[in-house]
Amino acid sequence: MAAASISRSGSAAPSLAFEDYSLYSNLSDDELLHLAIERSLTDTHRNTANTNTAATATASPHQPDSNSLNPTVRNASQPSHRSHNPPANYSAHNPPPAQPTAHYSSPNPPSEKPPDPRTFDGTVSHFMTGSGKRMVAYRRADGNLVHIAPEPEEEEEPLFKAIHDGDASRVKALVMRPGTNLMLPSKPGWLAIHHAAWYGQDTCLRVLLSACERNSAAMVAALLNHGAAVNTHCIQGWTALQEAVCRNNVEICEMLLKAGAKHNLTNMYGISPLFTAAQSGQLATLRFLLKHGADINSQAADGATALYEAAKNGHEEIVELLLSQNADANKPGKTGLLPLHIAAQRGSDTIVSMLIPATSKARVRRTGISPLHLAAEYNRDVVLEALIEAGFDVNAQLSEERSKLYEDRRSTALYFSVINNNLDAVHMLLAAGANPNLDVFRPLMVAARLGCIQTVNLLVEHGADINACIPTHPTTFPAVYMFSMKYLPMFKYLLDHGGHALSCFDCVYSSQPHPPIKTTRSESDNLRYTDGVLPDTQQRRGVQFCEMISAPNICRWAGPIIDVLLDYVGHVTLCSRLMEHLDSYSDWSVIKDKAVPPRPLQQLCRLQILQLVGRQHLMKLPLPGGLIRFLKHQEGSVDDC
Repeated sequence: MAAASISRSGSAAPSLAFEDYSLYSNLSDDELLHLAIERSLTDTHRNTANTNTAATATASPHQPDSNSLNPTVRNASQPSHRSHNPPANYSAHNPPPAQPTAHYSSPNPPSEKPPDPRTFDGTVSHFMTGSGKRMVAYRRADGNLVHIAPEPEEEEEPLFKAIHDGDASRVKALVMRPGTNLMLPSKPGWLAIHHAAWYGQDTCLRVLLSACERNSAAMVAALLNHGAAVNTHCIQGWTALQEAVCRNNVEICEMLLKAGAKHNLTNMYGISPLFTAAQSGQLATLRFLLKHGADINSQAADGATALYEAAKNGHEEIVELLLSQNADANKPGKTGLLPLHIAAQRGSDTIVSMLIPATSKARVRRTGISPLHLAAEYNRDVVLEALIEAGFDVNAQLSEERSKLYEDRRSTALYFSVINNNLDAVHMLLAAGANPNLDVFRPLMVAARLGCIQTVNLLVEHGADINACIPTHPTTFPAVYMFSMKYLPMFKYLLDHGGHALSCFDCVYSSQPHPPIKTTRSESDNLRYTDGVLPDTQQRRGVQFCEMISAPNICRWAGPIIDVLLDYVGHVTLCSRLMEHLDSYSDWSVIKDKAVPPRPLQQLCRLQILQLVGRQHLMKLPLPGGLIRFLKHQEGSVDDC
């Protein structure tokens, strides 16, 4: 340490020079450092200076030393780590000689420029002060100190600083910045993920790991250079190649293939990288894999092909590429559906148009379902039209196995369109020649149950059988009446176009008392019978009209229904059950009188003409318009002619 000289100008006492360590207790590290540097600069001149100082003191004992060092003491926040032991040559009777003082314009002497570590002939040592400051010292081979200074503090890398501060948004911004290299280590050799893990910055760590999963070619290269196993599977069986394919990174795919990655390895679901590229719509990596020999027709565990998956997900460019490379469009998936089926179901009309020429109609028939069925079921009208124009059979029926999947045993595309109440699709199918009488439960019955008079009209105009019955629910009258009696205009329309009315008055019990009815009605208006089966008598003859009209939700309409039916029959006898209904409401007595024979001659003649001529030929008869309307059961009577 440098000595402190205390001078008293004009005093007779001799100059008192000694080293008072208490003077340095409040000095900062920098101030102590500068004092140490000053001493190191005067070490080589100490002996000479001591001699000169002694001579001066002897010659002029009462003169103050103009060269004595009078340091300026300043407060500091942190005391330095120092020794409180006096120097070896110090004693109370022999104080150390005063030190010569160098004069500077500043109370703190400047630091010398540090030697170049590459050319310095000596030792460079690093140490830490008591306050935690890192220092560096340069000494020659003989031990003499050349330079001492704080270690230069390098500015922390922005990414590492953001991690240290826990600023996840800043980390994300830096990671996403072009040119950021996550493999660049810090000075201690740590990567960014090490830094985040060490400081417990879990949010930052998630951001970094997410970045590692997104196309980090530098990281892949580093891992490969350090011997990472390129075909290692994750817990779900994915390889690094599949991850790169899924992210459409051709650069990483090429690196992996050159490192020995196999493109035919599959995950736990039997999915190969090619399948993954097609499934996720990654055109670049798909083309890359095909170029390097990947099997274009490989199938996953469920039998699906890359073409099937591309069609299912609506990837038009992928489908086009696969078809151009001769992908097989006739390979079914586990459910037996072809790519054309799934494209029709999804409504991808462009993909359907591409697949139609590549799909065998014979192969479609073997699947037991037509793409028309799926287009109609999912209301894909544009696809339906394209398939019809391509010549697919509008009367194709579901196989028995597929039909059993539906409670109503539907089988035609027309049925799907009717039950969806899709009038445009119904019109397209009927115009293309669809037969409305192929399903067990007829589309006409479905339309009547839905109350869609327009669909009923279309079906009747194209030959729907109004008088058809349901094999599973036999009736003695047209089954469609069960679903239209609450809609009298529709009920009358069906009668006007050939619906049988006489069978509604045919009752085995006639005027005799009827047994109790053991029937209930389901929400879908289908009959359900006690114990799940029809009684023996009903199994033989079917449900009678008088039993059907007695259902709780229909009996309130019994009078108007019987009234309409009487306009389409001649002499009939009302059974005791129908009479009970007419007697239940006073205003219905006139209907009962209407049924009493004899029936009017006009009514009997009308029925006879209709029977002889037929309804379809009425307009060709040379009769007045009013008479034609009367014969057709329209407004007016024969008197209006």
